[in-house]
Amino acid sequence: MTRQIVILGGGTGGTLLANRLDRTLSRTEARITVVDRDDDHLYQPGLLFVPFGAAHSQRLVRRRSAQLRPGVSWRQATVDRVDVDERRVHLADGSELPYDVLVIATGARLLAEETEGLTGPGWNERVFTFYTAQGAGRLGRALRLFTGGRLVVNVIDMPIKCPVAPLEFCFLADAYFRRRGIRDDVDIVYATPLDSAFTKPVAAKTLGALLQRKRIGLVTEFNTGEVNGAAGRLTAYDGREIDFDLAAVVPLHAGADFVGRTPGLGDALDFVMTDPNTLQAKVSPDVFALGDATDLTASKAGSVAHFEGEVLAANVAHLLRDEPLETSYDGHVNCFVETGDGKALLIDFNTDVEPVPGHFPGPVGLPLLAESRLNHWGKRAFEQIYWHGLLPGRDLPFVGAAMPRAGKRLPILYVVSEEGSE
Repeated sequence: MTRQIVILGGGTGGTLLANRLDRTLSRTEARITVVDRDDDHLYQPGLLFVPFGAAHSQRLVRRRSAQLRPGVSWRQATVDRVDVDERRVHLADGSELPYDVLVIATGARLLAEETEGLTGPGWNERVFTFYTAQGAGRLGRALRLFTGGRLVVNVIDMPIKCPVAPLEFCFLADAYFRRRGIRDDVDIVYATPLDSAFTKPVAAKTLGALLQRKRIGLVTEFNTGEVNGAAGRLTAYDGREIDFDLAAVVPLHAGADFVGRTPGLGDALDFVMTDPNTLQAKVSPDVFALGDATDLTASKAGSVAHFEGEVLAANVAHLLRDEPLETSYDGHVNCFVETGDGKALLIDFNTDVEPVPGHFPGPVGLPLLAESRLNHWGKRAFEQIYWHGLLPGRDLPFVGAAMPRAGKRLPILYVVSEEGSE
């Protein structure tokens, strides 16, 4: 009997998973349907470059349906809710999609309206976000007109998509204003709810030193409660204030709203409660999740969706064939960090091993936790790899789900732990 696999979400995770499953399963084993509310697939990493004129929003978008293999069905529709007991997806138009396996890959949505004042007076005038195509374009126009004052880059709360992007924006802004010859007239401040520049200590030290070297102020544990665009002021819940002339804000993130309308599926922010090793949703054994839609502690980044997709494709096949699931996802994350002036550094880590120096993917390769032009060109070249390699569900050479340890200068702590001596 042919099984029905329904994938909710046609972004990075949903698309690469659908294509990988189509390569893995025979047409007699399963029919695959991808559902999304629109047909615009956005290359989200490119939004970082739009405000600085190094990319154009319209060139980052392609049709979702065109990224799917011929064997995958496409349905443009809005999801209302999921009936887990009856194994049916209820769509907003009143129709239903039955499934044998359901995969939720609907990403994260921005909740700018949840922060007091953020979308009030000054929104898209002196307060912007580069996390949307429209916002990135408008911020670019504001930057071109900016001649001096304080630029504040503010993360409202975690988790967010691509946690290093706000830091990258700071670094690129520093280079941008230096090219314009007005850097001495601009004060750049990074305000984050974290207690350091990044979540991992070794990387936080490296990135914090970069901020200091580039004369970018760092304000930690700043939990924004109110944004006053008219007055140019951020106010934290503890009463601290930061004045600004221009602000680039990363709003609160949440999962898809239909998750909240499906009992037992999501947490308080509508992220799907997910087993970190098998990627099976906790609500039911025939429901899975990947990418930004999950509640996992792994970063919400495209590389995570890529690595999870490899494990998840195998587990969907195992489930259909009544085989034990693999518990092999290790939280692997791989990310380029733009640092300005045509340079970038690379971080590669997982749940147990934080970013460390060395090389990727082995003793000879891209430098880790070190600025280089090679890393910068790696990041810029990745857009073509994304469209022509990652989304089609192909294996990328030397870049697999399991984090490689070769080439990394691991502290003794990790070596001892791995050997089980302590």
